[in-house]
Amino acid sequence: MKDDQPVVPATVRLPEITVKAVVLSVVLAAVLAAANAYLGLFAGMTVSASIPAAVASMAILRLFRHSNILENNIVQTAASSGEALAAGVIFTIPALLLVGYWSDFDYWETVLIATVGGVLGVLFTIPLRHALIVTARLRFPEGVATAEVLKVGAADHNPARLRDATAASRSLLSSALLGASVKLGESGLRLWSDSLEAAAQVGKTVFYGGLNLSPALLAVGFILGLRTAMVVFLGGVIGWMLLMPTYGLIYGLPSERTGLAAAMSIWSEQIRYVGIGAMLAGGLWTLTGLREPVWKSLQTLRARYRASGSVEARPGLARTEQDASLAWIVVPLVLSLIPMAWIYSRVVDSWLIGMVMTLVMGIAAFLFSSVAAYMAGLVGSSSNPVSGVTIATIMMAALLLLLFLGAGHPAGPAAALVVGAVVCCAAAMGGDNLQDLKTGHLVGATPWKQQVMQVLGVVTGALVLVPVLSLLQAQYGIGEPTSSHPHPLSAPQATLMANLTRSVFGAGLPWPLVGLGATIGALVIMVDRLQERRGSTFRFPVLAVALGIYLPLKLSAAIFLGGVIAALASRKLGGRLEPSQSGLLFSAGLITGEALMGIMLAMPIALSGFWPGLASDPLTMFASPPLGGWPGLVVVMLVAWLLYRTAVGSRENGRTLTTDSGS
Repeated sequence: MKDDQPVVPATVRLPEITVKAVVLSVVLAAVLAAANAYLGLFAGMTVSASIPAAVASMAILRLFRHSNILENNIVQTAASSGEALAAGVIFTIPALLLVGYWSDFDYWETVLIATVGGVLGVLFTIPLRHALIVTARLRFPEGVATAEVLKVGAADHNPARLRDATAASRSLLSSALLGASVKLGESGLRLWSDSLEAAAQVGKTVFYGGLNLSPALLAVGFILGLRTAMVVFLGGVIGWMLLMPTYGLIYGLPSERTGLAAAMSIWSEQIRYVGIGAMLAGGLWTLTGLREPVWKSLQTLRARYRASGSVEARPGLARTEQDASLAWIVVPLVLSLIPMAWIYSRVVDSWLIGMVMTLVMGIAAFLFSSVAAYMAGLVGSSSNPVSGVTIATIMMAALLLLLFLGAGHPAGPAAALVVGAVVCCAAAMGGDNLQDLKTGHLVGATPWKQQVMQVLGVVTGALVLVPVLSLLQAQYGIGEPTSSHPHPLSAPQATLMANLTRSVFGAGLPWPLVGLGATIGALVIMVDRLQERRGSTFRFPVLAVALGIYLPLKLSAAIFLGGVIAALASRKLGGRLEPSQSGLLFSAGLITGEALMGIMLAMPIALSGFWPGLASDPLTMFASPPLGGWPGLVVVMLVAWLLYRTAVGSRENGRTLTTDSGS
């Protein structure tokens, strides 16, 4: 079917925003936002929920007598908005705890920050829909892939398509149950450890190896594919197998520490700052590379307004071209800025500085949400530069605030982070919004109805994410190891943002190590540019390498193993670069199931104030797993085999679901 021939013609009107669609949208947006929050804090990257949401929507709406493809599209639109917002929140909001601004997550302040950022991301990309999708006809690969999934369930009279949709929903559900069961065995019952790792002391230095036993990480690697997973693992090799032994040879091991303890000490106190330097270099490089997309976005927006006078729906405009009216853009925009000005003024105790911060935030949110939309159209959401633009925004805001507040001001880091948090949420939403609107364009949806549901997904995600973050903080810890949480969720982006703001306002960083990381980042950029000039499809995105340096090696090793499974399945299916749709759905289910079980296992800690006995984790069978991680290795290998068998069992083409590979 050609791009200008939607499934549902503009002259046909079908129910879109129905009661059952709204209820299902809210439920899926909440579930997928929670799952992506866990995954982002755990592995430093998130995955798109559009295709899983579309499959789940088709399976559930088939239980009703009347449903249609436009209802399915409405559900996946809202659900993926909640998931995209999670990326913006977990990359920045936990940093407010790490800098000491909060001791616990502030519910309503976080809801306001997330809602405003998400709504701005929706509003600022409404004028770009026609310009980028209809006029420029950009690719939006994930949006096209989701449309193909929706088309599978569109023809109820076709038994083959009905069987395909049913099989897809069963695969998603069964893999979610499998992922939840494995997480229950590891974290709930503690039948095995969460990883296998060891370190050997050789002379003055130490060598480390490890593997995290998480099905979700296998699934992330499968979705990323071998090339991206290999690049992340390359960063881990640089940090853990090259820099760590070299540091030991030069400076020796930490006093009174040997083996694994010495390796972890060198990484946490030294090597991870090299990763921060590499991520900072990657963020600045991303900013310099955004000049052309920014200019083109502004040009297309200007051309759109010159052609039509506004983006407002006019009489006689086709249903499939009716965006939200100008009034529905301007009024929510103004209302969104008011609570942010209040929050900023509270943080710095000055209305004048608060208004300046609001202006800076609004301009940055517009620019970067537009850039994210443009980049998603060119090369997909996997290149959405969320982390890069957030680094740039936070550094810009921190330096500006340094002029107003002075060095050493206690409110400085928090104020810069709150600006960055809103911009990060807007940028995360920008690419996701246009992918969903591309899907709607292909199936014949009404744009303004999708835009309404995107706002609903944002609000749902914002309301759900704070309890999820609080549960994860109580059960696992976030960011930096403590005595009560020695192995916390790494939250690499949030930790980076916290360290950057503290360094600007006087806390300082080990700048020689940061400089080494920036140098490594510059070298990676040079290699990537060389690959680009050679026309090679194997690239070295600097932020993926930097993320690998920063993450524990056991995480990047598990991701790499998932990439290997994807490559083996691809070879079995004839050498396609893209894994099968069934493999992608199975992977998405593993991630969702493990994440939701992880959140459920955190609930006893949260409820311990009402029932003190729950604080000891009543499901636990062993305080310390008697066989360590070896049973978990057997289980994960079984999951890997099932993932491979599922992937090669379908010959349907698939697309990547990635949204942010640490970018």
